[in-house]
Amino acid sequence: MTLPGPRDGVPFGRRLADAVAEHGPLCVGIDPHRGLLAAWGLADDQAGLERFARGAMAALAGQVALVKPQSAFFERHGSAGVAVLERVLADARDAGTLVLLDVKRGDIGSTMGGYADAYLTDGSPLAADAVTLSPYLGFGSLAPALTAAAGSGRGVFVLARTSNPDGAQVQTAQVQLADRDGRSVAQAMVDAAAAENAGRAPMGHVGVVVGATHEHGLELSGLNGPVLAPGLGAQGGTPADLAVRFAAVTGVVLPSVSRAVLENGPDQAALRVAVRTWQAELAGATEQAGATQ
Repeated sequence: MTLPGPRDGVPFGRRLADAVAEHGPLCVGIDPHRGLLAAWGLADDQAGLERFARGAMAALAGQVALVKPQSAFFERHGSAGVAVLERVLADARDAGTLVLLDVKRGDIGSTMGGYADAYLTDGSPLAADAVTLSPYLGFGSLAPALTAAAGSGRGVFVLARTSNPDGAQVQTAQVQLADRDGRSVAQAMVDAAAAENAGRAPMGHVGVVVGATHEHGLELSGLNGPVLAPGLGAQGGTPADLAVRFAAVTGVVLPSVSRAVLENGPDQAALRVAVRTWQAELAGATEQAGATQ
């Protein structure tokens, strides 16, 4: 099935729900860092980057709900690397596979508007179906990106409770506001995302990022949007962890894995086998968790 793109007027929430219904919730990262390039027998240059990234894209297209290229690993090659990223995004559009571009942008005013033009606007060579955003200049600073995403049928995933240990220093701090004193910063970001998603069906276009590697302590039932749950595989998260930590979520949870799939390349058949293995393990863990509740 070729999924409709933003220009077809179908909101991101609907397109994501359809992709998950067809392929399951697994998200696979495309992270061409030095170690993986070497493992694939490729040079750490533009040619190696292109063979890796586009080879991974070819293997994953039509196999998963969405892919997640990490922009930093392309940017480190300068303009040549960004050109490769543009071609990977074009490959995904041609294949009908949703792309969440992991850029973690966050700024204010016209600068945030510039990022929105780059990643969330029709006609931009870097436009993706969704991007990751950092709200730690204040959730309101994301307004230009939220507006652009809603207008073009795209989505965003806002960092809430991330998988890295350092995130707790900021994300678990308490918010002191008159409306709800005592919330964690992470919970405040989830609540702000929920407000953006209110009334949208089958879900809104503002997701949150909540790591699968630790107890998150968040109330997610009212989000009405997707949850990206990174940390499976190399970071130590397991399908059983994810099934338990997100059991109360009524919407779409997108477990994300990168190295544990990509290390099986460059053979495309082996990459697809790794994807199917993860999909089966996730489905089994979810079923087992449901049976014990």
